[in-house]
Amino acid sequence: MREKQYCAFCGNPLELREAEGRVRPFCPLCEIPIYENPVPASALVVVDGEGRILLVKRSVDPKKGMWCLPGGFMELGESPEEGALRELCEETRLSGRIGELLGVTASHSQEHHTVLLMGYLIREYSGEPFAGDDAEEAAFFAPESLPELAFDSHREFVRIYLAGYRADPCG
Repeated sequence: MREKQYCAFCGNPLELREAEGRVRPFCPLCEIPIYENPVPASALVVVDGEGRILLVKRSVDPKKGMWCLPGGFMELGESPEEGALRELCEETRLSGRIGELLGVTASHSQEHHTVLLMGYLIREYSGEPFAGDDAEEAAFFAPESLPELAFDSHREFVRIYLAGYRADPCG
């Protein structure tokens, strides 16, 4: 993983210093520590009327060619839900309505160090899935026929859905 070398505010080279109980990148010119935070992202468990789960086949690394839940990184100015729905549209051409928050987890990333993932359930959507941005295929799978998923966090959100939400008669 690449480390930041320069201050994003003034362009000065960073140095490592003890700040607030940790060794952190520090800008001696601005006299501030440079905080590094997890990158927020979403993953969506989209379920059709037959109980099948929508997956997309990744067209980019990491895990190119593997299946995963639709989702991606939140942008500045978006709520987590807005980012999730934007990613759904970009990757599958579907528009949807978020039902429940399935969970929140953090996972390791080669590129981003730590990704903070929010998993959402979507049962109400419109359109037909069509592979879009970052996806080479989009298809619904019966829970017993799911291919191997690219990310542990996506497997966990599917597990949560199957354990608690699929059998919910009020859902």
